[in-house]
Amino acid sequence: MSAVLDDLLEQSNDTISALLEDGADPDEYYEIEHHLASRDFTKLEKAAVELVKQGYHVDDADEFDEEGDRWFSFAAITEVKLAAEVLARQVREIDQIADECGVEYDGWGTYLDDEEDDSDEDY
Repeated sequence: MSAVLDDLLEQSNDTISALLEDGADPDEYYEIEHHLASRDFTKLEKAAVELVKQGYHVDDADEFDEEGDRWFSFAAITEVKLAAEVLARQVREIDQIADECGVEYDGWGTYLDDEEDDSDEDY
């Protein structure tokens, strides 16, 4: 296992722990956004196609500048419970596709909806 994948899996577990500590219901389903990016739109598009084949919903790509370089990114979206084994499987699967397509995978995030407060907390 690569050091990058180890870091992504640790980040995933830390995010799950933080969400549960902040009151997330472990029995609820959450919209999980896996973030991928590349300077090469064609490579990113290839990753998107592969992720759709695996059952992920893929957002339209966004364009942004980072230190003078043009980048493209999208979110691969799924809806799951905050189960470490499920999210670890997704992280491994998406990391492998990202590696095969030559794009960067930056982990996942979600929103914790607080019914008492109208603002969503971003993780």
